[in-house]
Amino acid sequence: MEKSDVDRIIEMAWEDRTPFEAIETLYNLPEKDVIALMRRELKPSSFRLWRKRVSGRKTKHKKLRHPEVERGYCPTQYKHR
Repeated sequence: MEKSDVDRIIEMAWEDRTPFEAIETLYNLPEKDVIALMRRELKPSSFRLWRKRVSGRKTKHKKLRHPEVERGYCPTQYKHR
């Protein structure tokens, strides 16, 4: 996997509104492998902070989201100039 892909996966994993399923669709990387990648790439304290942040977060799992939420990111997240 290229460094740019790893960087993008880390960015997506930190984003509150990007579900693990989106990462799996784009990079063929299931949640358990995303967790392993994060453990490998982040400092231990950053990994613990990330795990605490995403554990139980409804927006990180499509099945837990409200059915009307179809997007993977906030509409204002990617602003075009």
